[in-house]
Amino acid sequence: MTITTSTLIQIQWEGSYQLKDLPSLVNDETDYGIYQIYGTHPVYGSDVLLYIGKADYQTLGKRISQENWLYTNDSNNHKIYIGRLHGSQPLNDEIWSKYIDLAERLLIYSHKPAYNARSISSFPEKELQFIHILNWGDHRSLLPEVSGLRWTAKLDDVEYEMFKLQDEEASI
Repeated sequence: MTITTSTLIQIQWEGSYQLKDLPSLVNDETDYGIYQIYGTHPVYGSDVLLYIGKADYQTLGKRISQENWLYTNDSNNHKIYIGRLHGSQPLNDEIWSKYIDLAERLLIYSHKPAYNARSISSFPEKELQFIHILNWGDHRSLLPEVSGLRWTAKLDDVEYEMFKLQDEEASI
């Protein structure tokens, strides 16, 4: 499935959770989406966005627990925010998974968390130019609105002219 038209993805964020709360995020009907992890980074400081991840084929609680955050420095102070997709469009599993994947990639590229370095180094694919994300609720450090047009090369070759005041008679 390829996205070729403007697509709005709305994410409702909640948190913060701690690593010990992960067993509560295993509802097979609702606990899928995107997550953010905040903690201490040796360069960027404390309580900063470290990582953005996704859970689309397994619950958020199961997916996050697989990433070994318990074994990192200062793991007792990690804060986790989870985002679930919402809106008026009913989604089947394939579309839901695709939206989760696209949202994760665009959020990583536009926010550049320290522990997502591999995903940041690649230029976003053309498909992301059609994605528009609205972050609702406790989205923490994420921008409230992210446009794929802004973060892809779609507009790089467009020539712009500065707006100028026009003579009223010339515009009639």
